[in-house]
Amino acid sequence: MPVYKAPLRDMKFLLNEVFDYPGHYTRLKTGENATPDIVDAVLNECGKFCEEVLSPLYQSGDEEGCRLDNGEVITPKGYREAYQQYAQGGWQGLSAPEEYGGQGLPASMGLFKQEMMGTANWSFSMYPGLSMGAMNTIFLHGSEDQKQTYLVPLTEGRWGGTMCLTEPQCGTDLGQVKTKAVPQEDGSFKLSGTKIFISSGDHDLTENIVHIVLARLPDAPKGTRGISLFIVPKFLPDGNGGVGEANGVTCGSLEKKMGIKASATCVMNFDDATGFLIGPENEGLNCMFTFMNTARIGTAIQGVGPAELSYQWALDYARERRSMRALSGKKEPDQVADSLIHHADVRRMLLTQKAIAEGGRAMLYYAARLADHMVEGHTAGDEKKADAYDDRLGFLTPILKGFLTELGNEAANLGVQVFGGHGYIREHGMEQIVRDTRIATLYEGTTGIQALDLLGRKVLLMTQGGAVREFTLKVANFARKTLTDKRVRPFSVELLKLTAQWNVLTVRLMLAARKDRDVVSSAANDFLMYSGYVTMAYMWARMAAVASDKLDKGGDDSEDFYRAKLATAEFYYERLLPRAQAHATSMLSPTRSLMQLDAEHMAFTD
Repeated sequence: MPVYKAPLRDMKFLLNEVFDYPGHYTRLKTGENATPDIVDAVLNECGKFCEEVLSPLYQSGDEEGCRLDNGEVITPKGYREAYQQYAQGGWQGLSAPEEYGGQGLPASMGLFKQEMMGTANWSFSMYPGLSMGAMNTIFLHGSEDQKQTYLVPLTEGRWGGTMCLTEPQCGTDLGQVKTKAVPQEDGSFKLSGTKIFISSGDHDLTENIVHIVLARLPDAPKGTRGISLFIVPKFLPDGNGGVGEANGVTCGSLEKKMGIKASATCVMNFDDATGFLIGPENEGLNCMFTFMNTARIGTAIQGVGPAELSYQWALDYARERRSMRALSGKKEPDQVADSLIHHADVRRMLLTQKAIAEGGRAMLYYAARLADHMVEGHTAGDEKKADAYDDRLGFLTPILKGFLTELGNEAANLGVQVFGGHGYIREHGMEQIVRDTRIATLYEGTTGIQALDLLGRKVLLMTQGGAVREFTLKVANFARKTLTDKRVRPFSVELLKLTAQWNVLTVRLMLAARKDRDVVSSAANDFLMYSGYVTMAYMWARMAAVASDKLDKGGDDSEDFYRAKLATAEFYYERLLPRAQAHATSMLSPTRSLMQLDAEHMAFTD
């Protein structure tokens, strides 16, 4: 069975040499305990847990899946024991506030943990991942009594959490939410309705599950302005930190899914379930979306994770599998054939996976620094700081989520291709990676929704192109500073061209949209993918600049490691970055070719 190996060398290269996380943490109040030794120990121990405990359950969990037994969800064999190790190790509270039982480390530490867990076993990582969403919401918007009641057991990992948003009639358009919340004399509410696609909606890993639910009050305005947010536990708290009587919350069914089968995706029924308002009435969406940018960074991990996992397994296979001779001559004359890795087309696939995984990881870690500042602003009550970093993060998150999950799908499929026919067979695990990662482009908003958020909302409506100008200025300043490095100069020159083009494209779309509103929707996907390729190019240039410097002055890793970074950067710029120009051409194409065909003429079947 294939195994996962935590990419600690690459992670530490980014943390210590590219993004200076040690210096970053000294500027954070939550970074006081995040010393280099502590960070190193956390990464090493988390990597060990993922390699030895979570990875072995990846394929078996997929084979067994979850099952619904008398209204209770049973997770696959080994999951309960693995979760107990996870909880006992204090991993759930790694970045949670100390006053509620957490370790108080920066939010980015949680992301590094989540990356390794998600790569080793995405299905398992969904359970504690959903709890983090509930914890963040309660921490920021709950009363002190609610924090003491729910946040402490959630932080300890004794209780789990969910986010209950989607309903049968609405997904992205939450203005159609119908779940009702009726006020009671004691200040609580009775909730009735059905939610679908609820990850971790029910399971046997924790003693209680805390649902964060969107619902409407009886006199609420229509649309998104009339949605409130509620805490609805599976079992009502007993007042002593334990669980009391069962609430009116049941799992109606389990979704039969393409992938992540060991993650329970539930239809949840609320039948006069007791709930408690969190945050102000009719401001549920604002409360829920406070940490949406950090949630989307988390989802972007499922672009990086499958690229990393598929690359690791495909690389091992390409080194061992022999087929034909290399076109440039025998590479292993004492063998019956040369290894796959000596064939140029196989190298193309492997290097594409490598460039996506390592470039995507750099994008995540770049954004995680912003998230640290945003979370600290919220925690300290400094809303000005929080909003400033949320805006910067808000521009990047649709790029990370949309672009990286699309490329994660590509990388996973390339892994199957490297294996050939064996990649299509379940025992090798490659087809499972494809199935598991396919959902990543859909949840937390499809790629199309992310694209509309980026171009229509963040770039055109909210900032009139200012978000692009601000980010490209940073990229251009970096490029100008590195023009004197002969190894990096080609990348820097290309970046300067791309930053200028990105701004020109933005202005042209802005002007075109004034005459044709369909321009925004028709250009959005290409704009997002273009933005992603340029952003990843910036990351590869930064990594190349550091690698070049370390080759001259010495660094924490070997010369071979730094040379590999430079070679992969060159591959990215020559083989993958040209795709951006195709997206640039496509986004400026008139909408006529999309909109001219009448809907009834899309197919002729009579």
